[in-house]
Amino acid sequence: MKYFLPRCVVLGVASFISGGVYALDYSSSIAMVPVPGNGAKIEFLGDTFEEDGWKFIHNHPKSSREEDGRARGPLAFSGNRRMLEGPERGQPDLLEIVDTPPGGLPDSSRALLVRTLHSGVPGTYSRTVQQDDLICGITTRLGSQIPVGEIPSCVVRIWLPPAEKWENRSGPHFGIRVGVRTTKLEPNRGFFASGSSSVTEPYWPGMWIHFRSETSRGVESDSALIKVRGDRRGIDFPVKDISADQFGWWTLGMSLSPDGQVHYFARQGIDDLRPEDHVTSQFPYGFRAERLNSFFFNACNLNDGVTWSTPFVIDDPSVHVENSARVMQLVERREAYELRRQRKRSAYKSYKNSVR
Repeated sequence: MKYFLPRCVVLGVASFISGGVYALDYSSSIAMVPVPGNGAKIEFLGDTFEEDGWKFIHNHPKSSREEDGRARGPLAFSGNRRMLEGPERGQPDLLEIVDTPPGGLPDSSRALLVRTLHSGVPGTYSRTVQQDDLICGITTRLGSQIPVGEIPSCVVRIWLPPAEKWENRSGPHFGIRVGVRTTKLEPNRGFFASGSSSVTEPYWPGMWIHFRSETSRGVESDSALIKVRGDRRGIDFPVKDISADQFGWWTLGMSLSPDGQVHYFARQGIDDLRPEDHVTSQFPYGFRAERLNSFFFNACNLNDGVTWSTPFVIDDPSVHVENSARVMQLVERREAYELRRQRKRSAYKSYKNSVR
């Protein structure tokens, strides 16, 4: 089953989700909701972390363009070029291949541990919560964005550690997000200007995993929750509670439909997402998405130079496309190009060795 109708489509209706009652800001228009993971899995995108010798090249100091306007290139990247540093906030400080935690995907022996320490502007400590970005490149790999008419989606498995391993702080700890683009009209500027022009507007919907520490006022026991970013005003809101005994593997995903909505899914465990795992559908910030640009993760911590972020493990971040013919053609071209480059490098290396 590729699509389903949302259970409720009237703006402002309340729905019971996983033991909690949350207001869901559905569009008043009825839309068919694509389940993340449907269609063709684009193997050229994403990563399984099974590759021998997988490593991440940290080009410190990290980028912090969002905070101080400095991109600090060259940006960091994994050896296979599938995972990248974000230019806005920089990469997490610890990206390490580990044995897949128990209960992971059956064919997985390795996964990626993600932690950060020096979030924020390099060399400074704000003593506030900051975040670093790990980008799973789409446009950078394909050389093209994916229009929503092709119905793209992104899926990841994420391991939540036992409660005692979390950074002891109530608030956001990890983000699973997509970079999308839309077009909006802005008035022309200038003394004699009139009318308006179309401009591209990037935005970054997603899901945040929050911790509720029992050491915080009013919290009886450790737990977590998932918040969605965001509603029509861009405000985060909760969609699912996670009790401490539910920590472990979760599957999270987002899909984009041709009407520009973003659809959010979450389920406990590592099984493929189903229609019943749908938690909300939104037009974040009131925008209608037009193109998918990236899939990325945020690691958050208290930026004090001492406190490490919570040790999350991610596995098999993947991109899927239902109307995949164009994307598969792009993949064929990129793979052929990379093969030519590899052959040229090998030939040059052989030549250099022969003339020594």
